[in-house]
Amino acid sequence: MDLDALTEARRDDWDRLGALARRRPLAGPEADELIDRYQRGAADLSLIQSTAGSTATGDRLSVALSRARLRFTGAPEEPMRVFGRFVGVSLPAALYRVRWLTLAVAVATFVVAALWAAWASADPRVLASFGSSAELEQLAEHGFVDYYSENPAASFTGLVWTNNAWIAAQCIAFGITGVWVPYVIMQNAQNLGVTAAVLFSHDQAGTYFLYLSPHGPLELTCVFVAAAAGLRIFWAWVAPGPRRRSTALAEEGRALITIAIGLVFWLLVSGIIEGFVTAAPWPWPVKTGIGVLALAAFLVYMLVPGRRAARAGETGDLGGFDAGARVATAG
Repeated sequence: MDLDALTEARRDDWDRLGALARRRPLAGPEADELIDRYQRGAADLSLIQSTAGSTATGDRLSVALSRARLRFTGAPEEPMRVFGRFVGVSLPAALYRVRWLTLAVAVATFVVAALWAAWASADPRVLASFGSSAELEQLAEHGFVDYYSENPAASFTGLVWTNNAWIAAQCIAFGITGVWVPYVIMQNAQNLGVTAAVLFSHDQAGTYFLYLSPHGPLELTCVFVAAAAGLRIFWAWVAPGPRRRSTALAEEGRALITIAIGLVFWLLVSGIIEGFVTAAPWPWPVKTGIGVLALAAFLVYMLVPGRRAARAGETGDLGGFDAGARVATAG
């Protein structure tokens, strides 16, 4: 291939491509012409690179093609703007949408936990099935408290953070099955109830509530939110409404996976409190107050900007461009 001859033959086409790429706005025929010239220019660039390698002519054509491509594909949004929209709009909107279901999950968990605690406390044989008298006494007198201080605070924070984030992610990712979330809720409620029964039976009720009060409110609320999001994804599959089932599932899945990402931060806050505050030698009103403030911050974030975003029509889903075209449905 003669590069000079090709350049001379295609110069006018390439100049026109560059001019269309810079023109704003484009009329309909001009947009069609831009795509046509882009395709021919791309073929020319491929020929130049395969035969002549890297050349100044090829570089100039590549720049013109890049500008043209941005005209019909759109430029990517600035990363900090995307992050700001996620924090200020998408995440609170998604959280707000599951607020009542979160409350229902919380009530169900506490009711089941109370039933487990009452049953185990009323029947010594039930408690005995969870361990010997010596093991239960060790848990009540030392194990429960020592759990929060037996490892360095930083490593303990990382451990509980990753464990809780993994549980939350599972609730959302496997929520479509319809069985995983109830299983997690029952397991969580059983652990709370049985532990309470063991400590109550050894006159350690105060210890139970005090050691849960700094981190427990935020940590449990995050788990409840994740469970609620998983149940909502399942319900979108069961009852999609006027939408196609696949469309409903895709929309809810994209919107509510936002919660899984956002809960990583809030569970980190909970993990820091559990690792550095719960076992700290501070007055209990201070430690409990930190837990209450953390929960209050989460609820305010969920309800105030969340309500505002939901009223504006936000769901937590991707924007129209990123989500792709939608199929029109009746109803």
